Amino acid sequence: MEKYGYVDIQEMPLGSQFFRRKTEDFLAANDLRLEGVDLYLTVQDSEGQILAGGGLQKDIIKCVAVSQKARSGGFAAPLVSELIARGMRAGYKSLKVFTKPGNESIFESLGFRTLARAPKAILMENGQGGLEEYLDYLRSVSGVGGEQEGQRRGAIVMNANPFTLGHRYLVGQAALKVDRLFVIVVAEDASVFPYSERLKMVQEGCAGLANVTVCEGSAYQISRATFPTYFLKELSDASSTQMLLDLDLFAGKIAPALGVSVRFAGSEPGDALTAEYNALMAKVLPGYSIEFREIPRMATGASPISASAVRQALEEGSLRTAASLTPASTHPYLIAHLACRALNMELDAPLKPGLVCPGVNGAHDDMDYGLMVKSIAALRPYFAKVASLGPMCSREDLVSLGKEAEEAMLSATGGVNTHQGAIFSLGLMAAFMSSSSISHFALTLPDTPRTLQWQALGVKGPLALAREGYKALFTDWLPHYRSVKKEEYALQKTLVRIMSSLDDTCIIRRKGLEVAKQIKQEAEALCKNFSAEGLSQLDKTCCSLGVSPGGAADMLALTAFADSLEIV
Repeated sequence: MEKYGYVDIQEMPLGSQFFRRKTEDFLAANDLRLEGVDLYLTVQDSEGQILAGGGLQKDIIKCVAVSQKARSGGFAAPLVSELIARGMRAGYKSLKVFTKPGNESIFESLGFRTLARAPKAILMENGQGGLEEYLDYLRSVSGVGGEQEGQRRGAIVMNANPFTLGHRYLVGQAALKVDRLFVIVVAEDASVFPYSERLKMVQEGCAGLANVTVCEGSAYQISRATFPTYFLKELSDASSTQMLLDLDLFAGKIAPALGVSVRFAGSEPGDALTAEYNALMAKVLPGYSIEFREIPRMATGASPISASAVRQALEEGSLRTAASLTPASTHPYLIAHLACRALNMELDAPLKPGLVCPGVNGAHDDMDYGLMVKSIAALRPYFAKVASLGPMCSREDLVSLGKEAEEAMLSATGGVNTHQGAIFSLGLMAAFMSSSSISHFALTLPDTPRTLQWQALGVKGPLALAREGYKALFTDWLPHYRSVKKEEYALQKTLVRIMSSLDDTCIIRRKGLEVAKQIKQEAEALCKNFSAEGLSQLDKTCCSLGVSPGGAADMLALTAFADSLEIV
């Protein structure tokens, strides 16, 4: 065995096909597979051969291996120590590793402790806080060890992506069977609705059930998204191994912290993996002295209510269908999702004259696609809050939330005004869904110096459009969009139609009235004889003049949003 006097740890540039293949070959020689990692560190010999390697994905160490010839060289300890240091510098107080049971003693010697085990995998953790910190939280909300001992307690673990009438029915039925019920929301952000929204949906949806406590989630609900499979010889073992680890962790750690003796789940007629998980719970949990109760799924007609059906309705742009499957407390989050969907539809449409598109910055030198994506994500909580205001919302409420949204946008974009117009117009539309009319809100908003400037120029600015209830939207743009909706260039055709009639204050403010009139005339001509070539030519004109029709882009998003809300 070659002796190594020091350990030189290098980060492998996995973006290079050569180095990625080299890493894959190294892991394959050690019966492992390369999975998604944020970074991969290696120890190499003088000829560039990998002797040891290990990866880090967020707070999970994975793909750790030492070559056969180097296993007495002492490389594992410094390698894992460096991975731990990288994780700590990234802000994680504790790190986890999923590995083969045979590696338990190796990681124990490096300061890891075992949290859960299954026949083909174990979960270990090091550092401070971690699982014990989460268990302390659960004990604090459950009162275990206090005067409430002796109660029959149950638990439900749910993703609620989003929270449906079916979820509410499950919670209600389970709550009838126990003295106290704990609902744990899966915390990982691998869903259409982010964890922060799902937690609020469950909390609001369960309000009024006196014996129900909604618990925050954690990284200790092991899901298909977080469970790595790089060390399993057969990928077919992945789902059952993940489920067994998750159940061991729940039954051995989480249930005792809550004093839980029964776990509930809804029946699963559609998803094979969830049905397998239910069957496994029925088989495994009694071994931990925990009863499993499966409650028949709530249905509408012959179809069970499911979160996937709600997501499908949202994907198709149908608030009516999605709302029919969810409680009223979920509706603001559906509206926020559809607002962001509309903004993303506008952003993702190619060949938009002068505007940011995928891979194209249009006439902008301060915006790109990635920046716009960040901006849209930052606005999502704002739309949900506006849609939650209800019929009693005031001008002060709207102004305050609008300022909050602008601050979030500017923070996400480094000070670039990407969606100020959309904050106003789509925000009013979201508020309209919980009240009486768009113009009702707009009439309460005061004139600004810029509004007076537009009036002096004979231009309908954003506030004037809102005060007339977006008349052109409902009489022209939306009907047109619906008439071409199934065509290849539906969004672009609608955009050009909007450009042909809108006083685009984004253009006027930057380039003046004459340029704005020129663009309107060219858009009108393209409307009459639309073609991809004509669209491309209008884009060239806009870019050469430095013109970005941002007002029209906002109205295009508003049109798509109104279409999905199905209000006319």
